[in-house]
This record gives sequence, C-alpha cells and structure tokens, in this order.
Amino acid sequence: MAEERSAVQPQHSAPSAGFSGLLQEASAPLGSSQDRAVQPFPRSPKLQRKAAVDAPPSERQLSKHLEELKVESSRTDAHIESLKKRRADLSRTSEVMKQQVREHFNNMRRVLQQDEQAALDSLELDLRQTRTRLDQVLKNWEQHQDRVSRAILGTRRALSPGAEQDGKARPETISPKIPNAAEREIRLDGERFEKLLKTLSSVSRNLRAQLQRKTLLLDSSPMVIDRQTCHPQVTVTSEGRGLAFSGPAQSAPERPLQFDKVLCALGSSPIAAGRGYWEVDTRCCSAWAVGVAYATLQRKGRDAAAKLGRNRNSWCVELKRGQLSAWHNDRSVACQGAGRGPPGRVGVWVNYDKGQLMFYDADSMAVLQSFSAAVTPVFDRAHHQFTEPLYPALRFLKPTEPQVWPSHLEVCSPGSISSISPHSPL
Repeated sequence: MAEERSAVQPQHSAPSAGFSGLLQEASAPLGSSQDRAVQPFPRSPKLQRKAAVDAPPSERQLSKHLEELKVESSRTDAHIESLKKRRADLSRTSEVMKQQVREHFNNMRRVLQQDEQAALDSLELDLRQTRTRLDQVLKNWEQHQDRVSRAILGTRRALSPGAEQDGKARPETISPKIPNAAEREIRLDGERFEKLLKTLSSVSRNLRAQLQRKTLLLDSSPMVIDRQTCHPQVTVTSEGRGLAFSGPAQSAPERPLQFDKVLCALGSSPIAAGRGYWEVDTRCCSAWAVGVAYATLQRKGRDAAAKLGRNRNSWCVELKRGQLSAWHNDRSVACQGAGRGPPGRVGVWVNYDKGQLMFYDADSMAVLQSFSAAVTPVFDRAHHQFTEPLYPALRFLKPTEPQVWPSHLEVCSPGSISSISPHSPL
C-alpha cells in the first residue's frame, strides 16, 4: 500500500510544479529576453495614421499644398481689396448723403431768407407809407407856421412908430390851426406787426417740432390692424389702418384671438427688437386709448386683464371725460401735456432694446408720458427690458352722456406722418 501511495503521489505533484513555473514566468521582468511586451498589429489604423503624420510629406503633397496656399492667398487678397473698396465706397456714399442733407437745409435756409426778406420788405413799405403821410402833415404844419411867422412880423410892424400913417401896415389875421384827429392815426401798423410776431412764433415752434419729429420718422414703418383681434362691434377699413365703431354686433363666429367684451384691436406687426414709431389720428373720436400690449393680453371678458393699461401686459394713454391720462399696471397719472387740450394725433415711439416707451402729441411733439426702467412713484413696476414682442393697441372707450359714441380711429400712413399736420396750431 505504501508503494502504491508513493507511486501515485508524483502524479498529483506535477500540476503544482507547473503552476509555480507559470507564476515564475509571470513574475519575470518585462524587459527580459524571455518575454517581451506584445506590440500592436503592424497594420492597425492607429499605426498607419501615426506613420502618415510622422513621415515627411512627399514632393507631390508639398506641391499640392503650395497650390492650395496660392489659391488661398489670392482669395484673401481679393477679399482685402473688396473690403478696401467698400471702405472707400462708404466714404463716398457718406459724402453724397451729407451733400444731399446740406442741399435740403440750404433750401430751407433759402426759403427762410426769402420769407425773412419779404417780412422785412413789408415792414419797410409800411414805414415808407407812414412816413409819406406824416411828411405831408408835417409840411402842412410848417406852412401854417410860416403864415403865423409872417403875421407876427406884420403885427410888429403895425406896432412900430409911424405905422399909423402907413395904411398898408395892417396885421394879417390867421385862424388857429387845430390838430386833425387823423394825425394821431398815422403810425406803423402795430396790430399787423403783433400778428406777424405771433405767426412767426407759431411757425418757429412748429418747425422745431417737425425737426425733432424727423428723428422719430426714421423709425416709422407701415402698421395695419389685425382683423382677427377686433371686437365684433369694431370694423376695419379696406386698407387696414382705420377702425370704426359699428354699433350693435352682428352674428359672426367667434375667433380665438378676438376681444369679445372690450372694444379693442391689436396691430398685426409686433416690435421685438430695435425701434419703432407710428401715429394714430384721434380727431374723430371723443374717448379712446392708444398704446402697446403683449400678445398675452387677455382677450376674453371685461375685467382688468383685458383692458389696456389695467395690467402688467399693456401701456397706454387714454382720453376719457375730456381728461388725458397714462395707464400701466392699473395705475394712472395725468399726462404732462394735458393742459393744452387733447391731441389730434398721438405718436408712439418704442425702443425695445432699452425698454423705453414714449407717447407724443404729434402736432407739437410735446411728451405726453414716458415709460422706462426708472422707478416712479406711480408705476411701481420698473421693467429693465420688455419680455415679449410689443403690439400696437387701440381701444374705443364709452364717453359720458352728453357726448356721442366714438366713431373712428386712424393709424396714419407713413406718407401722412412725414407731412405737417394741417391741424397743427399756427
């Protein structure tokens, strides 16, 4: 039995010896000659790319690269020349624009100089005519003075010694000359001169307003009413700029964007960047509101969320009961130019990027109200910028009993905006 165990034991020890050998081989240094690190496959993509990068470029590759560089150089030179040409063209174009502006102002100066000369000539003519009449009166009085002087001389001779023997020495009788009432009327036409000064003052104010207005007109653009937003009792003219109150609402399918209770309408083109300016003719309306609103302004119902200026989504100026006021966030303040009466045209200017909104009396360019990022005691919400596109907004208001219902509001076309309003004060 012992022999059998001794014979079997070597068979069990052989695997352990092989395992220890493997451990010894694994523990051998990596740099030994017995076992080297396994290298990547010689044709692997990684090695090929590395070899292509490390290898010096061939003559063909260099020639191709040179041609590409020459093409790029030519293209760059052409672009530089184009930019230089554009720079020169900018200077020439600017000079042409400046010259055109100078010509327009020279024409205005020429008209002003001609009108000034005409006014001065009128005053000079009045002076000559008045002088002629006054000179004639003065000549008559000088003649009368000569007769009085001769009468004095004759009377002195009559009083001299020996005058009694000379029957010819008799004093000349002169009737007293009474000043004519018409003489006091000989003066320059002061009433006409006062009218001239008043007219020139009005023209000067109007001219100043129009020169100020020209800057805003650069931001003007066509604006039409979105028919889908109009209340059922509000109709839009064919060109899309006029709003009319049409009385009782006619049966029509309700539109989702339509104001159903408030007599309001929005413009079709919003302002989402830059600046914009438009004017609204309000002369044919006795109670109105003109402003701007976000598209999120409520369209249904008659609560404050659907009325211009009664929420945080809209700003406006409105005329009601003859009083002009500005509204935002359900708070109001009397407009700055309200003492001069309601404006015939309301100008609306928006600087979207800076969060500025201004309302003008478009005839005098007086500022009615301005909204900006500044904190005011009335409008407690200071917006640093607008958060949504702004839509022009118009609303008819119910007037007081003695007044008739409003009839018409008109968004002025760019052509009529650029002209002087015929209803401007003169």
